[in-house]
Amino acid sequence: MKRLIISFSLAAMLCPGGAQTVLTMDRALDIAGANSPEMRTALLNLEKYKLNVIAQRASLKSQFSLSLNPADYSKRRSFDSRLSQWYTNEMFSTSGTFRIDQPVIWTDGVISLVNTFGWQQNNSVVSDTENNNKAFQNDLYLSLKQPLFTYNTRRMELREIELDYENSMIAYALSRLNLERSITNQFYSVYMAQAQLDIAKEELQNAEQNFEIIKNKVDADLSAREELFQAELNLASSQSSMEDAGVSLENSKDQLKQTLGMDLNENLIVMTDIYTKEIFVDSLMANEFALRSRLELRQREITTAKLNNTLIRTKARNEFKGDLNLSIGIMGDNEEFDKIYDSPTQNPRVAISFNIPLFDWGENRARVKAQKTAMVINRIESEEEQKTILMDIRKTLRNLKNNMRQINIAEKNVINAQRTYDLNLEKYRNGDLTGMEISQFQTQLSGKKIALAQAMINYKIELLNMKIQTLYDFENKKSILPDIKSLLKK
Repeated sequence: MKRLIISFSLAAMLCPGGAQTVLTMDRALDIAGANSPEMRTALLNLEKYKLNVIAQRASLKSQFSLSLNPADYSKRRSFDSRLSQWYTNEMFSTSGTFRIDQPVIWTDGVISLVNTFGWQQNNSVVSDTENNNKAFQNDLYLSLKQPLFTYNTRRMELREIELDYENSMIAYALSRLNLERSITNQFYSVYMAQAQLDIAKEELQNAEQNFEIIKNKVDADLSAREELFQAELNLASSQSSMEDAGVSLENSKDQLKQTLGMDLNENLIVMTDIYTKEIFVDSLMANEFALRSRLELRQREITTAKLNNTLIRTKARNEFKGDLNLSIGIMGDNEEFDKIYDSPTQNPRVAISFNIPLFDWGENRARVKAQKTAMVINRIESEEEQKTILMDIRKTLRNLKNNMRQINIAEKNVINAQRTYDLNLEKYRNGDLTGMEISQFQTQLSGKKIALAQAMINYKIELLNMKIQTLYDFENKKSILPDIKSLLKK
């Protein structure tokens, strides 16, 4: 039976029609992965979130900046309220600031090292008395800005971006699996169309042989002329069936070529081995592996984590929190550059501030309750999704067993139909059977062959469904779960 099924594709390769492209299942999936709009979109989303992760991680490293103020000139007339007199001030300055900011992800604080260097010329006129000053100045200090009694925004933002990246990788993997299912169905549709065309050609050859047999008998007055009319009808019917099968095959090819993004004028045939033996699927292993590996469940966990972060932010909308600012450094100034720090001045600073909420009319309590309700809804949906996964696996297991029974029955039907056709063909040649009766046996044989090929394809598709539902390939005994954790560390 294996040789019978493989012969469908071999016959297609040997048929005339010019150069042909042999398309295997793996090649079809590779082409679809490169050309499918859905896969390209998923891949671009994956790249976008990956760059976001890279950018966020880079933002946690030391940030260097330099700001320059090449020229600043001003002249103004002001009133000194302490001395109750007017004065004129004219100033020209130039300065630059170099700073290093180091975020601290463990505490959500920022440590900064800042150095400001400049030169200024200042003239003041008070009651016709002029004062002048020209000096270099430098201010160097180390500071710490630390939020108090609140959540770590930097760590949460990084974790959320990593979750978005992981979610995009899951979406890409799911799109790949869905694409595999879609391409597999279309691929086997073309294969079945090829098989039907091969069987129609075989049926036509038998009809031509039968026509020649009955024609010779009629010419020799060994059979009635009505038998020749029936043989002509059977031949015309077989010719029409072959042409219909050819049209169906070309339509299926065009559909597959469109999905794969191939040239519609390209002549192709699909090549695969649909013969299969029964694959043992451990139901307990399938259930455990699915609940542990299904990407949709991981997406639910990601949603739960993001909902929990949203709850933390909601509670922080009206919470008691504070800020701590510390700085220590030295400042020096002098008319001569090399004497700036001859008489330095220390400039320590400590500042603590608190935000104390008093009354918000129940706004925050309502928002928190609404967010907790959303988390309960997500938990219920996650539990139902687990039940759906288990139900789908149970259904697929039943289909696999039923399809294997159908294959066994179809194989026996083909053997019986072939034997019946051979026996009745001999009767037909001996004149003991009419042309209509032999046509019925031929149709029965063709139908059984198609049923066998379809049963084998159905079993293959159910195996693919089991692989997608469990992320485990029972045929090759290996996991197909993408290693997302290792990708996140890169």
